[in-house]
Amino acid sequence: MQKTIFLVDDNATNLTMAEEALAKQYRVIALSSAVKMFSAFEKFKPDLILMDIEMPEMTGFEALKKLRSGGSYAEIPVIFLTVRSDPVSEALGIEMGAVDFIMKPFSAPVLLNRIKNHLQIDELIRERTEQLARRTEQLVLLQNGIVYTMADLVEQRDKNTGGHIERTSVYFRILVDAMMAKGVYAGEMKSWNMESVVSSARLHDIGKITISDSILNKPGPLTKEEFTIMRTHSSAGERIIEKAIQQTGDAEFLYNAKMIAAYHHECWDGSGYPYGLKGTDIPLQGRIMAIIDVYDALVSERPYKKAFSHEEALKIIMEGSGRHFDPSIAEVFVEINAKIMAAKISLDKKASESALSALT
Repeated sequence: MQKTIFLVDDNATNLTMAEEALAKQYRVIALSSAVKMFSAFEKFKPDLILMDIEMPEMTGFEALKKLRSGGSYAEIPVIFLTVRSDPVSEALGIEMGAVDFIMKPFSAPVLLNRIKNHLQIDELIRERTEQLARRTEQLVLLQNGIVYTMADLVEQRDKNTGGHIERTSVYFRILVDAMMAKGVYAGEMKSWNMESVVSSARLHDIGKITISDSILNKPGPLTKEEFTIMRTHSSAGERIIEKAIQQTGDAEFLYNAKMIAAYHHECWDGSGYPYGLKGTDIPLQGRIMAIIDVYDALVSERPYKKAFSHEEALKIIMEGSGRHFDPSIAEVFVEINAKIMAAKISLDKKASESALSALT
């Protein structure tokens, strides 16, 4: 397919000369100003822009700055075709994102070769970028598949908490999105890969695979000794994920999972486990999951207890703010509790329909 080049210059003679040099090999759209160039984007997307610097209304530098500010045209290669030959102008243009400078008067063969080279480079970059994107997508699918499989192992063994992993991952997403929107710990979460973090939340109870069935599925309250054993699932989960990190070398993928598994039972006042951390010494991932985990446990029925209502669970979380829970996160949770409740209703309905479908 023939490549499209925008030729932008306010000098009619320059436009004619450059168009004649390029027309046999490229589809050339001649434009007498940068303003008209931006209007032309409504109909065309060029493969390369050949642009003068000294133009009325908007200079080439101003046009390049606008192009590189974002949008679907930010990556189009721009070559300046100009009478400016000073190193300051050239350095400024390259710094702003121009790929080349061609001096006027130009030689047609030189112009064609330079354009050909840059189009080939741009095409190669696009191909490599697409390949990398596909590989990244495949890696994410693989990572998520591993997370789902590991989480399912826990879910299959723990007969008392059906659907807990799915529900908590949904609530986790809602809460972190709200925290970002409200600026609560947004600076700390800015560097997070949110898809990875939310997926990692599914592994918060991975350590339960080390707990015996007699305790994990006991149809009643645990004894003091049994509860002590149950509490070891946090540190066990940390060890399991740390081993996975050491063997795969993929700390970024599993780091958040380790933070959540290890610290989601720590309490703001230092009374939690396994390490008795206090306040912001508790990793943020664990502080977020702490609220989500407790909420789902409260509103879910267990063999040894009835489910609390959403309102009752919300009251308990409010009372636990500053003691069990980070008060800033608890405040956000309370503010968005209607979204959490709506998600719960939707997930419960989905689970009921799935169970009914399995029976029929």
